[in-house]
Amino acid sequence: MPERTQDSTSDKEIHVENPYASMTREDLLRALDMFAKNWLAHDGCWFLAAEERLGMETAISLDAASWQRFAAAEARRVIETFGEPGAQGLEALERALAYRMYSFINEQHAEWSEDRKELTFVMDRCRVQETRRRKGLPDFPCRPVGEVEFSAFSSTVDPRIRVQCRHCPPDAKDGQYCAWTFRLDD
Repeated sequence: MPERTQDSTSDKEIHVENPYASMTREDLLRALDMFAKNWLAHDGCWFLAAEERLGMETAISLDAASWQRFAAAEARRVIETFGEPGAQGLEALERALAYRMYSFINEQHAEWSEDRKELTFVMDRCRVQETRRRKGLPDFPCRPVGEVEFSAFSSTVDPRIRVQCRHCPPDAKDGQYCAWTFRLDD
């Protein structure tokens, strides 16, 4: 649907076409990739500004508070958009994790324990850490933020889910950036 705006110098309406309405699937996927990268760049710019002004400890505290809110909102939107009903356990969490914004720009996978009582989410390639390394910055010690983020996301999918960090930068393992294990609380 075209957007209508009023020209301030006259009473003429200006029609601005929505470029996404007529895009091909390939162009829409390119746009999604761009949006995901822009979202992550904004998050990184915000964090670096907070770190420069307030120091790493305060920036991490603010980042954790922000991710607490965002991760829950993201999970709610995934549930609403893709019909993942709440309180459906680890299978629903696995599907919901695949819809996160991160999934479009990071390489990741999920692993099940043999008894299927644990789901482990593994970040194989992380744009945040790779960007910091490219800029000559140390790895972001993301464990405290990740604990808040993954707890908020998973408990929004199902309040019975608990998360535990297996490893996280600066303690990367076997070429993985981080790994998080989820279990249902009995």
